[in-house]
Amino acid sequence: MVKVKHVRTADCVVAGFRWHKSGPIVGSLLLGLYDSADGGPGSLQHIGVAASFPMARRAELVEELAPYRAEALDGHPWREWANAQVQENGENRMPCAQSRWNAKKDLSWVPLRPELVVEIKYDQLEGRRLRHTGQFLRWRPDKTPRQCTYDQLDVPVRYDLAEVFAG
Repeated sequence: MVKVKHVRTADCVVAGFRWHKSGPIVGSLLLGLYDSADGGPGSLQHIGVAASFPMARRAELVEELAPYRAEALDGHPWREWANAQVQENGENRMPCAQSRWNAKKDLSWVPLRPELVVEIKYDQLEGRRLRHTGQFLRWRPDKTPRQCTYDQLDVPVRYDLAEVFAG
């Protein structure tokens, strides 16, 4: 038996970051996608993080992201979450909500103006969120944040195992 993983990519909005536990370097990028299911412009939904960076790259990211920190909360779609002590909120999970795995983990975050687009690699979705941490592939200066919607994501093919093994 051979396990073959499906490689999926997505273009996501970078709306913030978390500091690394070892010091003043970037730990993870907070990712979002616009939900345009209602036919309108949609709202930016937190879908997960990208955190696959070597330590030197984490330090470089602090400088790269610095210009996007200025006035980041002005009109930020997640501004009400920036200083809130929040809990799970159904479909619209907040980026600073308590960790499912470690209740004592610091999930505070630094908002960025949601102007950067990044391409990530991911395994699968669980509902409307990444199942695992996304892997940074590249910046997408050719894409606008509003192009980052759920519509771009692969919809897994569903099949009935009873039918597969019935033959």
